[in-house]
Amino acid sequence: MNTNNYVRTDLAAESPVIESGNLPDGITTKNENLDIAYISTVDVINDNGAEQIGKPIGTYVTVSFEKIWKLDDNTLNKLADSISCVIKNVASLTNEKKKFLIAGLGNRHITSDSVGPLTVKEITVTSHLEKEEKQIFDILKMQSISAITPGVIGETGIETLELIKGAVNSAKPDLLIVIDALCSKSVDRLASTVQICNTGISPGSGIGNKRHAINKDTVGVPVIAIGVPTMVSSSTLVYDALEKAEITNISDRLAEILENGKSFFVTLNENDVVISSLASLIANSINTALSLE
Repeated sequence: MNTNNYVRTDLAAESPVIESGNLPDGITTKNENLDIAYISTVDVINDNGAEQIGKPIGTYVTVSFEKIWKLDDNTLNKLADSISCVIKNVASLTNEKKKFLIAGLGNRHITSDSVGPLTVKEITVTSHLEKEEKQIFDILKMQSISAITPGVIGETGIETLELIKGAVNSAKPDLLIVIDALCSKSVDRLASTVQICNTGISPGSGIGNKRHAINKDTVGVPVIAIGVPTMVSSSTLVYDALEKAEITNISDRLAEILENGKSFFVTLNENDVVISSLASLIANSINTALSLE
């Protein structure tokens, strides 16, 4: 059985190549264990590495932490600071003033897909102040930050990429940051993982609804993607259980069940609270990362 048919994940850290520990030419990894988080970095440095992992050349950082509802305010603030440092490192940010555009992808009406729009609600936008209150803008050493929630094609009838390209042409940012929900292959990742990468994103790829990629080639500016796993496909759950039980002989009937399960996804019971908390965490991390102080 080809496990790739049933195991879906958007996380570089969950790639079979990475989990095997037998890294091919073109991929390097680095791990850092903090008090509040475990940070795993995967660098894909050439075409061979990209082919092996099935992801574009670039840097993928996974920040893993305890379930978010277990974290107190002090720990959440420290975690946001750690994630902000990752964002700055992946984006190669300095104290030089730049323009930023934040895009919250996803459907705000579906809880598991609303982390992007909810994050944007808590972003401190400032680009309008640069035009209307230039003196205050300069005194406070603000960065120019714009934000957009383009929705999904089912709502707008327009490809997300086209809406973002329009916003990029208008705002003229030096960097685009996109936030989206991801698919994981493990329920343990839900409410406890954030991935940051500098390769952009293909909205909906984790659930098999792949749209046009949003990256430097398609929008014309560097793109940082921040993703949060919010769902696991039911076929992945079943296969994961079989694998842990060391059941490798898959009958035709079981293969049929796995095939049917590819269209169904599992989320947490506490999804409303979890997604809201994750959105606040990411927003705080972005606000801190883009601050000049």
